Amino acid sequence: MPSPELPEEEPRFLNRELSWLDFNARVLALAEDASAPLLERAKFLAIFATNLDEFFQVRVSGLQEQEGAGVGKAASPDGMTPAEQLAAIRARVLDLLTRVDRTLLQELLPALEKERIRIESWSALSPEDKLFLSDQFRESMFPVLTPLSVDPAHPFPYISSLSLNLAASVRDPMTGDRRFARVKVPPLLPRFVPMPDGERFVPLEQVIAAHLDALFPGMEIHEHHVFRVTRDADLELEEEEADDLLDAIESVLRRRRRAAMPVRLEITPEMSDEVRELLIRELDLDESQVYVCDGFLDLEGLWSLHRLDRPELKDEPWTPITQSRLVRGEGGRLDLFQALREGDVLVHHPYDSFATSVEAFVEQAATDPNVLAIKQTLYRTSGRESAIIRSLSRAAELGKQVVALVELKARFDEEANITWARALEQAGVHVVYGMVGLKTHAKISLVVRREGGGIRRYAHVGTGNYNHVTARLYEDVGLLSADDELGQDLSDLFNGLTGYSRQRDFRKLLVAPAGVRPKLQELISREAQAPDGEIVLKMNSLVDSDMIESIYEAAASGAVVSLIVRGICCLRPGVPGLSETVRVRSIVGRFLEHSRIFRFGSRERGHDYYIGSADLMPRNLDRRVEAVVPVTDPHLQLRLDEILEVCREDDQLAWELGSDASWSKVPTVRGVNAQLRLQELAAERARGER
Repeated sequence: MPSPELPEEEPRFLNRELSWLDFNARVLALAEDASAPLLERAKFLAIFATNLDEFFQVRVSGLQEQEGAGVGKAASPDGMTPAEQLAAIRARVLDLLTRVDRTLLQELLPALEKERIRIESWSALSPEDKLFLSDQFRESMFPVLTPLSVDPAHPFPYISSLSLNLAASVRDPMTGDRRFARVKVPPLLPRFVPMPDGERFVPLEQVIAAHLDALFPGMEIHEHHVFRVTRDADLELEEEEADDLLDAIESVLRRRRRAAMPVRLEITPEMSDEVRELLIRELDLDESQVYVCDGFLDLEGLWSLHRLDRPELKDEPWTPITQSRLVRGEGGRLDLFQALREGDVLVHHPYDSFATSVEAFVEQAATDPNVLAIKQTLYRTSGRESAIIRSLSRAAELGKQVVALVELKARFDEEANITWARALEQAGVHVVYGMVGLKTHAKISLVVRREGGGIRRYAHVGTGNYNHVTARLYEDVGLLSADDELGQDLSDLFNGLTGYSRQRDFRKLLVAPAGVRPKLQELISREAQAPDGEIVLKMNSLVDSDMIESIYEAAASGAVVSLIVRGICCLRPGVPGLSETVRVRSIVGRFLEHSRIFRFGSRERGHDYYIGSADLMPRNLDRRVEAVVPVTDPHLQLRLDEILEVCREDDQLAWELGSDASWSKVPTVRGVNAQLRLQELAAERARGER
């Protein structure tokens, strides 16, 4: 079927980078929500700021590199050149930063002050408060500060990425010479220094600035200003040329720390033109890379406010539920393997407990004398505090064959992954450091157990990382199963990951880069040809042009398409003749919507359900090892239906994407908050009401 046409002046695809900024704007809207608890609003400002940092480190840096290389033609499916994208990004970011400053300075800080939580400026402090902070400076700040001057004997210092800094202009009273100096604000010190009452806080950079005379004795402090630099964090790794992947990753980390190019300079309005021009010149930037912020730099530090013991200013805590089939019986024991032999279990985090499901699965495997082997992928975890890491180490110490495939190329987690991967090796775990040319993003675990004169395999395939911290913050689903064919598939897949294999076909599992794209396109095409075609897809991002074209073709044939996309969406919905039957919504709330759930078919013909680790992005479909598994148990299919339908009914957290590329908040009519509703349903199941 030919692809449906669109008027020439209208792009078929939305720009990926601008769509991501739209997502972060939805995060910012949570901080702007005056009805939300105050410390939750502070948290969402911190999340927004962290998201934006990573966007500049990875996406903006890539576009600036393209522009610097002279790429003048369209570099993205929407037809925008790198220069056009950078200009559009800057305009959008400036608008977002205006909203941030207004939210922080005019709304959040005054509201917190009414609740006796205040961020004080140094100038407003009493003499007693200043004396207290001066003592703090001498005891815990001064010893770790290193002023770096710039003069003929001292070149301009390297400014590390995302560090907070003071630019000081000092004058020698003997010679009259003025010099520039930089003082790095140590990241190990609290971003906001607490006062003794525990209710007032002073920005760390203001405390240091008030004591610059101690750092430059005998000099006159002419002026001082705070600034922050963001550098490229997407340094390339030539894997095929690397003799040792671990050494190559460590080399990249060293280059990231010492050689990454600057991509953004953040300053405050009061910075003098002289210092501003010096920083721009020495960092080799231009004015389009400078961002002026009226509020504080480095708003990630607002997490420290969220950690205050003020429960009345936060969301009501949620305690994950243990499913009835996983509840421990008399004596506090549960034979999880017996439970899985009786049928598959679907877990939905954070509503279902990660500890009593996935962690318990690996823990029981580690201590069960009949378990022969455990194989596990690890992309991002919580390190040595993780129960899964402890269980894998314990299993190896007990003589079991334990394999952990650790993805060293998990961006921003490379260093942590190296550290605890080496700890696993010391415990006797066989650690494999990913694959050359591909990231292993699949969330899979396999247990091989001796039973009845033979062996039986038990499996977990999920959408989220094996991380007990994010399992309480991210919404994810996972399948625990004793299905023999699935177990054989995982055995084959792990053999391919740890050895050599060109296997492309599996019994049940869909495995990228070979198997996910063609199967999903086949299912979309099937629905395009059906008179009652229906497609429901829940994911983090929809970017892949070919998959979008397949959805366009299905929509042009009359198939009804419902997309629940938390983040980036490059598809244009609701366009007559192209995507008239496509609706796109995004759920952004307390928990990060992270699951990938795909449903194809109608009520009359029946549905096919899949869950897995892959978003519909080129990197997931073509450049990563991903695992997607069918869910065939009718009872578990009903649970997936429940998740999808609650998300489609939401009118409190949901946003809708219009054909003009704008996102708008769904009007509240029924008052359905998907995340609260899923909490209620989990509690009802635990009480046996469902």
